[in-house]
Amino acid sequence: MSLKIGIVGLPNVGKSTLFKALTKNPVDINNYPFCTIEPNIGIVKVPDERLQKLSEMSQTEKIVPAIVEFVDIAGIVKGASEGEGLGNKFLANIREVDAIAQVVRVFENGNITHVHNKIDPLDDIEVINTELVLADMETVAKAEARIEKEVRGNKKGADKQLEAVKKVKATLEGGKLANQTPGLEEIMKEENGKIAVRDMQLLTMKPFLYVYNVSDIEAKLPEELEKRQYVKLDIKIEEELIEMSEEEKTELELKSNIDSLVVAAYSLLGLETYLTTGKQETRAWTFKKGSTAPEAAAAIHTDFQEKFIRADVIQWDKLLEIGSWGKAKELGAVKTVGKEYIMQDGDVVEFKI
Repeated sequence: MSLKIGIVGLPNVGKSTLFKALTKNPVDINNYPFCTIEPNIGIVKVPDERLQKLSEMSQTEKIVPAIVEFVDIAGIVKGASEGEGLGNKFLANIREVDAIAQVVRVFENGNITHVHNKIDPLDDIEVINTELVLADMETVAKAEARIEKEVRGNKKGADKQLEAVKKVKATLEGGKLANQTPGLEEIMKEENGKIAVRDMQLLTMKPFLYVYNVSDIEAKLPEELEKRQYVKLDIKIEEELIEMSEEEKTELELKSNIDSLVVAAYSLLGLETYLTTGKQETRAWTFKKGSTAPEAAAAIHTDFQEKFIRADVIQWDKLLEIGSWGKAKELGAVKTVGKEYIMQDGDVVEFKI
């Protein structure tokens, strides 16, 4: 399962520095707008202490963690929806991601230029979100015109599609993100509504996570910032930690918080992990929360879903407590489940196909 999180924000808010800290790969972070012209892409492992413990139990040769792909996208400015700055490139790149991590500058530093010459996190969020909303309004207008023709032509289901599009349009016209559309869950349950929304590929229908770039991780945020789904990071410190030894970190009493972003991004997409373990490898597999065993098995190979017979499962901590898969089976701690079983985060699994 390929998962992409787009790192977005105004120029000079810390996007590329964050990307460097996340991926530990050097990228161009010069202090001027639009230094990130092509998106930088990095693969980041999802931290999971269970893998190491299961690996030690199984005496595994290799550990394979779950991963998230982070894409560092060019800085956006006011007017991007009309092509200002690198707007068109920004919008094209962001359409390809599954979720948006919006970096917002909260810290003060006179040596680092702000594109609007003032530090105002709420205004910065408004600029980014407005540009995304404006771009989506253009997309919705085109979809509405197309579906109206289909309604006049009595195309089956077109009326329901038009109804869904108009609801999303009203939300955008009110200055809100498409994912805040009232009754969205019900719209997505209805087949034609779901098709209409999905086909538009709206930028603001994606899940949003706000990354507040602060100079003091302990400082309280303004109430308006707290209302959003967010993580707090001192991105400059995160960058400096890359170069430090473990001894230096301990001596300075510095600890990275970067894993909180990776975990939050994973959770944002409604993802969970099941595990497989054996002599050759211990591995984390990503699945959508609420997936049945066959659906989750598709993460290994589509054949595992199509040819699924049953699965043997046990929670990872129970398996560790017993000490081995063989002993767990002898004790009856491993349960055999069928096609209706809803996979749980932390299940250790053997599929039978």
